[in-house]
Amino acid sequence: MSQKPIKVSAGKRGDKVRSDCFVEIEQKTTGGIKINLISKVNSMYGESIRAFLEEMCAFFDLKNAEISVEDSGALPFVMAARFELAVKRLCPELTKEFLLPINKKNSYKTTKERLRRSRLYLPGNEPKFFMNAGLHEPDAIILDLEDSVAPSEKDAAQLVVRNALRAVDFYGAERMVRINQLPKGKEDLKYIIPHNVHVILVPKCEEAVQIIELEDEVMRLKKEYNIKDDIYYMPIIESAKGVINAYNIASASENNCALAIGLEDYTADIGTQRTDEGKESYFARTMLVNAAKAAQIQAIDTVFSDVNDMEGLRKSVLEAKALGFEGKGCIHPRQIKIINESFAPTSEEIEKAKKIVKAFEEAEKNGIGVVALGSKMIDAPVVKRAQRTIHLAQINKLIKENWRETEEK
Repeated sequence: MSQKPIKVSAGKRGDKVRSDCFVEIEQKTTGGIKINLISKVNSMYGESIRAFLEEMCAFFDLKNAEISVEDSGALPFVMAARFELAVKRLCPELTKEFLLPINKKNSYKTTKERLRRSRLYLPGNEPKFFMNAGLHEPDAIILDLEDSVAPSEKDAAQLVVRNALRAVDFYGAERMVRINQLPKGKEDLKYIIPHNVHVILVPKCEEAVQIIELEDEVMRLKKEYNIKDDIYYMPIIESAKGVINAYNIASASENNCALAIGLEDYTADIGTQRTDEGKESYFARTMLVNAAKAAQIQAIDTVFSDVNDMEGLRKSVLEAKALGFEGKGCIHPRQIKIINESFAPTSEEIEKAKKIVKAFEEAEKNGIGVVALGSKMIDAPVVKRAQRTIHLAQINKLIKENWRETEEK
């Protein structure tokens, strides 16, 4: 460890900060380790916090330093990330990682076909939002390293997200991370591939080669860290060029599970304003749906930005569903319930689908070439859609059952 007389800091401080902490380290040449702790929970946990800080000092071979910590209820995964960042800002050449054990409740895996109706965005450097995110029952959570993180805090977000993937119970939600725009985003991969991620969101994707290069790095890291679980990709189309190349992007990898669209950047790219009516983005959205379906992956719609307009959100989801989208991004937990309900097959749709499939199976068994349900003829596309509806309902049921089993364990 370098012995330069220097002071560095990491984290957040202030009256409005919660579930976070501020760490300041001043390197000394002598005197050993001195810890100054100010904590809201000092009377209950002060001793264990000090022991935790001393453990990290020993791990990073920090021998002479004055360490000041202002704790606003930070959990160990947050404090560890802030402390490690301060040490690495003090000593940039350091490569050691202080890794917490992986939470056993996060041992569940994912599948390419699982439901992705709702995906809740969480700013990667705001751990206060992480702990209760899964309780709102989104199909997925997105730990964001891109637009929601200030450039000066990108290194902080990488460590917080890494630790969250390992330690936070997301209650069965699929664990996604939105990396930074490529090629910079490839630097984020070492903080997420070895640490329990399910899906990588690839922002502002414009060409298939970006996915190919991303996959090369993912496979290299999986081999290096002996990661056996499947990791999928979700390219986000946010430009005119990306829309034109949508099918090539969607079909660039067998590990693509979905194709998403981001309309704020897209409308800016084509020189117009995003409107509630959405005429300016109709071409892009239908192109993306067709590209995703042709590549046999899911199509995911953009976020609805007005978090107070629940009726507008419901209307937007139903419109997206009618276009062929299967999910939508969320920027607030209150949006999740409406999105899930609106995208999931209704009980009426499921019952109708069962009747169609049953009629088709009986006709096949009896060697009848024409399938009818009541007075209506049923053709192959109708049967296929009914089978898809039942499949979605079964997936939804399995997700809930698997999560309950994990909780019981």
